[in-house]
Amino acid sequence: MRLTQYSNFTLRTLQLVALRSPEIVTVDEVARAHRISKAHLVKVAAELSRRGYIDATRGRRGGMRLARPAEQITVGEIIRWTEAPLELVECFNAETNTCPLLGACHLSRGLQRALRAFLSVLDDLTIADIALNRDALLARLFTPEAPADHPPGAMAGAQ
Repeated sequence: MRLTQYSNFTLRTLQLVALRSPEIVTVDEVARAHRISKAHLVKVAAELSRRGYIDATRGRRGGMRLARPAEQITVGEIIRWTEAPLELVECFNAETNTCPLLGACHLSRGLQRALRAFLSVLDDLTIADIALNRDALLARLFTPEAPADHPPGAMAGAQ
């Protein structure tokens, strides 16, 4: 399983906004810190605002702040909406399934258990948790040269 770029950018945005809290963070700052396209982040920020995760202010002094405490936003809930629908295999969707093994296949049952376990771990991980090592993360994000073991585009804080 691999998360989409959209999920990755969404989590990076929330992480940086949490790291810089209570300051306002701009889309430009997120783009510079993570070396990713501002165009992608504008879409991410708009959706985060629409869904009530951030308060966004437009204009010259505008930017983003968390709309809820970082401790109350789980990575699991973010992944559920950014990756929806979470259909690892065709048979997870009864409407489009063409597999004749539906209901008898132990592989699909195992994959369903694995997906539940995956989401359970992410439900225990909050935005506050992924922003816990604030100083180390900010140092990596705002230094001119990223360390060789963390190339541009790598998720900050991921291990």
